[in-house]
Amino acid sequence: MTQPIKIAILAMGGEGGGVLADWIVDMGEANGYVAQTTSVPGVAQRTGATIYYVELFPQSQADAAGGKPVLALMPLPGDVDVVLASELMEAGRAVQRGLVTNDRTTLIASTHRVYSIAEKSAMGDGRVDSNELLGHADRAAKRFIRFDMAQAAEASGSVISAVLFGALCGAGVLPFSRAQFEATVERGGVGVKPSLKAFGAAFTRAQGETETPAAVQQTPAPQPRHPAVRALVERVQHDFPADAHPVLLEGVRRLIDYQDIEYAGLYLDRAAAVAALRVDDGGKLLRETVRYLALWMSYEDTVRVASLKTRATRFDRVRGEARVQQGQVLAINEFMHPRLQEICETLPAGFGRWLMNSTAPRKLVERMTQKGRVIQTSSLRGYLMLRTVAGMKRWRRSTIRYADENRRIEEWLGRIADIAARNPELAVEVAQCQRLVKGYSDTHERGLRNYDTVMAALQRAGAAIAPATLRELRDAALADEHGNKLRAALAQHALA
Repeated sequence: MTQPIKIAILAMGGEGGGVLADWIVDMGEANGYVAQTTSVPGVAQRTGATIYYVELFPQSQADAAGGKPVLALMPLPGDVDVVLASELMEAGRAVQRGLVTNDRTTLIASTHRVYSIAEKSAMGDGRVDSNELLGHADRAAKRFIRFDMAQAAEASGSVISAVLFGALCGAGVLPFSRAQFEATVERGGVGVKPSLKAFGAAFTRAQGETETPAAVQQTPAPQPRHPAVRALVERVQHDFPADAHPVLLEGVRRLIDYQDIEYAGLYLDRAAAVAALRVDDGGKLLRETVRYLALWMSYEDTVRVASLKTRATRFDRVRGEARVQQGQVLAINEFMHPRLQEICETLPAGFGRWLMNSTAPRKLVERMTQKGRVIQTSSLRGYLMLRTVAGMKRWRRSTIRYADENRRIEEWLGRIADIAARNPELAVEVAQCQRLVKGYSDTHERGLRNYDTVMAALQRAGAAIAPATLRELRDAALADEHGNKLRAALAQHALA
């Protein structure tokens, strides 16, 4: 018996998944097929992923059988001919659901990533490995067509649904010609020209099936014009091993942006002390330490947050993501809830301590900051307010927060130097424990608490602790924001 053609589309909000499903239905009905489409919104990934399902059945077969075909409302595992996924994790989700099988399914997916809520909210690096996703999808599908469809859509000035439609045509799995595909887009009557441009580019890419790896280009050495900055770059090139240059140069760039040239010089002074340890480990200790040192020295305070939120590059990025057209007005609202402690940490140390220990002034500030507020950075008032906070970086070195972070950094570097002479591998694990200290407000407090707990366990155990054990404690701290897994790991190793 003739079976319907079964097509599942996995797409996120705003990507035109419904348009793509409607195109397939329209093309089928215009060319002698009975067509049906359904959709089920889902919240598994990003509170917007939807499964669209289309079935096509030849009208001539239905007429010959003297009846109407009964078409399904949802795809079933092992019973799908084509799966279209607008993003790589969505392709992985289709594989996980059993919609992709190696005996019949053609999988067409974009290789770009839009990180899920679970990936973004992880305390550590919660990203799923894209290569693993690609490997699973390749093994699961009969045929796997993939390339960066988001980039292709952007280059054509269209949306990803048009790219997926072109790739579907190029795959040759449906009984329709390219002319019939293009006629469907033209009948839509909206955005026809950019859609056809995206369609044509995707059709060509699908013919080759896989992406051609981009040539690896060597990043040229920076040539800064400012003499003091140039001196820092030359110091990196002359005083440190070549394999550490990329991390050190990025650290210098980051810390100049964060504070100033002198602060970047302090970073290289500390890096030089680590390099002087002369540990024979292929340079891993130096690379890992200077990487996390740059992150720690650029800790996130209210000044940093205000600076990042009011940069021209951020406004440009938001306009691009929102696809603001000429004549449209963009409003950017920030929800901010600074606590008394964060306010005191931003002020000069003497004033901050006075406010923290005062009575009436402290109560007044606490009353004013009891609730969060929305600040519109796209308005003059909101922008100037945050720019004023960002300008406070001139006295950052005199703040309570700077003194506390500086003390912790020096203790961390001292602990690394002390352990490196006896156990370089353990010293690397100590360096990587900086991953626990991140963010601001409650996130920073939780991370710092976990970091102090791990360092206290290290202090009790001494250098006799195995590097793998310290790594396990760190991973346990990153896996659970409440500290339950860390406490269990400490108890397991009798380090509580």
